[in-house]
Amino acid sequence: MYRILVVEDEEDIREILKNYLSSEGYQVVLADDGVDGIAKFHGGSYDLILLDVMMPKIDGFGVCELIRRESDVPVIMLTALDEEEYQIRGLDLKADDYITKPFSMPVLLRKIAAVLRRIHKEEGAGQICYKSLRVDLTGHHIYVLENEDSEKPGKRTEVELTQKEFEMLHVLLINKGIVLTRQKLLNLVWGEDYFGEERIVDTHIKNIRRKLGCNYISTIRGVGYRIDKDY
Repeated sequence: MYRILVVEDEEDIREILKNYLSSEGYQVVLADDGVDGIAKFHGGSYDLILLDVMMPKIDGFGVCELIRRESDVPVIMLTALDEEEYQIRGLDLKADDYITKPFSMPVLLRKIAAVLRRIHKEEGAGQICYKSLRVDLTGHHIYVLENEDSEKPGKRTEVELTQKEFEMLHVLLINKGIVLTRQKLLNLVWGEDYFGEERIVDTHIKNIRRKLGCNYISTIRGVGYRIDKDY
């Protein structure tokens, strides 16, 4: 299920978007202004963000700029500002689309679906590749390739991870280059309602490293864990 963050200061529009998106099978998280939007973004993992422009505290352009410093998550901007200069500004901030209000909900839903299809295709139709790892998100398989740097890689070995180990590795891979704290990993993998010990994260990281037979997960002392970008 795709997870969408809606950042919109008008309550009636927030509720309309939530109802339509939920009826289409999306999981929806709501934020009522720019500051709340940034907090929700940092507290979760999303497949797409719907971002209003005219908001108090931090406008949509500012939110988009902050998000782009950390993530390439797709962003569709929603605004009553239809002048070309505002659309250009949004696209210059690497927004994936820019829709002016009032908008057609069926059109918005199709634009969301189109952006998600494109991103899904770019990510290899449900597969994440990182160094010697091949993660099949659809089939829930993880493979480690031998001699991945040579012209003729050797055999691949399937590694069995628990559900939580798989989810944690997935979260780290889609956030390459970003340090994730133990608390954020708990929120993303176990959910924000989990009240257990943070050290369970350390145990799972240790198990992932052992099972993979390669240590791609760096420990950032006093902060959390990170998988480096594969340049």
